[in-house]
Amino acid sequence: MTQTKRETERTCAAPAAAGTTPLPKRTPDARAAVVPGSAGEHVLTYVDRLVGALTDLDPAVRRGAPDAVHKMRTTARRLRGCLRSYRSVLDRDATDPLRRDLRWLAGELGAERDHEVLRERLTSGVRDLPGELVLGPVGARLQVWDAAQRAEGRRRTLEALASPRYLSLLEGLRALADAPPLRPKAAGRSEKVLAKALLKEHDRLVRRMDRALQTPPGPERDAAIHHARKGAKRLRYAAEAARPALGKPARRLAKRVKAVQRLSGAQHDGVVARDALRRMAVSAHAAGEPGFTWGLLHGQEGAAAGARERQLPEAWARARAAARRKALCR
Repeated sequence: MTQTKRETERTCAAPAAAGTTPLPKRTPDARAAVVPGSAGEHVLTYVDRLVGALTDLDPAVRRGAPDAVHKMRTTARRLRGCLRSYRSVLDRDATDPLRRDLRWLAGELGAERDHEVLRERLTSGVRDLPGELVLGPVGARLQVWDAAQRAEGRRRTLEALASPRYLSLLEGLRALADAPPLRPKAAGRSEKVLAKALLKEHDRLVRRMDRALQTPPGPERDAAIHHARKGAKRLRYAAEAARPALGKPARRLAKRVKAVQRLSGAQHDGVVARDALRRMAVSAHAAGEPGFTWGLLHGQEGAAAGARERQLPEAWARARAAARRKALCR
């Protein structure tokens, strides 16, 4: 059901204050159990920064500010990844419920963000074609599709931010920051604890990438690459979080894994685009419109996906070389 303008305004005005309330000031002994210079202090400093960023982005997302949804979604993913990668520091009994809610939030924001990415990909594809290759009302069909999908994505975003689950998530994150559920390893040396966590994430990614690269081309390979991409993103976020403690080795690893993530992400975006183009072609055909342009764009996406897949093994080899135990475990 489509929201009226008045309903949308009410949703935007719904408890925004809960999303913009600054983190409460801590008393001097609020985190007295955190050992200075320890893995716990390092991880909590990173968590504090992400929680603050998530809170600060709330009003911009409600207003529909450019790139705000993307930033909030990325922040939620980084925070979720941190809580997962550094479970040796923070007790998962306390963090797993927060991770589930962060995954939900990223998913709700994803409807709007994913449409933004797909819209730009399709419109730029049409724009780059010579005029004689654009047959039929291609632009008009894209505009109609865009209007419907954009409205649905915006609705989901606003409903998520107005929901009790979102407000509960913000409260839970504040509670985590103020009374962190530290595990014994939180008192350990940050370099050792964080490096071990990075290596565990790397080992998980190795298994995913090996499966993806060994799978024959087709839908199963596409799914395996997408699964590996999620692991690459998690390792990249963990490496970025560890940079202050591990320095150059973590920075190098993050940079090289980011290249893997971008290639696999572009490949997945191509899969999504080809599916959308096929549906556009079917709708155009049913309406008696030419399907030539949609088929041409579909073919271009397929060729681009093949090129990215051919680049993936080399990028992955470089990333693996950066995850040497000797370099990380100083």
